[in-house]
Amino acid sequence: MIVVTGGAGFIGSALIWALNRRGQSDILVVDRLDDDERWRNLRVLQFADYLDKDEFIALIRERRLPGRVETILHMGACSDTAESDAAFLLRNNFEYSKWLIEYAVDQGVRLVYASSAATYGDGAQGYADDESQLSELRPLNKYGYSKHLTDLWAWRRDLLALVAGVKFSNVFGPNEYHKENMRSVVHKAFDQIGRSGQVELFKSYRSDYPHGGQTRDFIYVKDAVDMTLFLADHPNLNGLYNIGTGQARTWNDLAKAVFAALGLEPRIEYIEMPDSLRPRYQYHTRLNMEKLRQAGYGQTPRSLEQAVADYVQNYLKPGKYLGDE
Repeated sequence: MIVVTGGAGFIGSALIWALNRRGQSDILVVDRLDDDERWRNLRVLQFADYLDKDEFIALIRERRLPGRVETILHMGACSDTAESDAAFLLRNNFEYSKWLIEYAVDQGVRLVYASSAATYGDGAQGYADDESQLSELRPLNKYGYSKHLTDLWAWRRDLLALVAGVKFSNVFGPNEYHKENMRSVVHKAFDQIGRSGQVELFKSYRSDYPHGGQTRDFIYVKDAVDMTLFLADHPNLNGLYNIGTGQARTWNDLAKAVFAALGLEPRIEYIEMPDSLRPRYQYHTRLNMEKLRQAGYGQTPRSLEQAVADYVQNYLKPGKYLGDE
């Protein structure tokens, strides 16, 4: 059995979709479904059972998880980079991950857990997934710090030699609609174009970056889950691995790709960045992907334009979810 925590969420449901495409349905979905719409992500997916997060944690801590668990894909976390409650983030992201890592190592279960490129902070130390440089990283927000603490904790206890942590870059794609303000700019741009015919991007406050010229390593969710499952399939590949494309593209590129997918001419308006965001804003992200390639992953991620076109034309315009294909 494969356990997917955060299974009703964006990347979690995409992993279940990818597993279903392999013919796998012996899956335990773990999440906490409140009053949001994430249940829609599960409607067309195939899985064996569902457990509430709190019940799952209790079973994990008591070593009473039913069935024969082979793999845990731990995607469950609060991913809101603007979350201000540090205590909540430490409980939900750090403590939860520690319990799962300890369980997996104790029970001999393959574990892949979600870290984040937010752990790299402003990039002053680079974007290499090198565990020996962990203590030098300085995340810019509480979310990134909660993920960084997990990486540090596992590394200092030599547990990163037994599990894999994946540092997701800017992931976008189907099944993210519920993330509200944390939706990708692709999703937001699609909505903005529908309402006003234009896209709003933040101005730049650095002379070396034009407005909309700030860069990110954007990766389509289909490619992100393919990389994640590659690591899950190879229990000898442990430690931290970047999940990105290795390419830095601008917000302008992203917005223009959305317009192109809709067959429209670009109309971009540059707006002021909130004062609260300016001190912790990343101007550049480009992940070093050499480690994953050397590990044997040989697939080429979709280009930004290919990924945006698939997302807009096959999911956003018709209102479809992964699995509706």
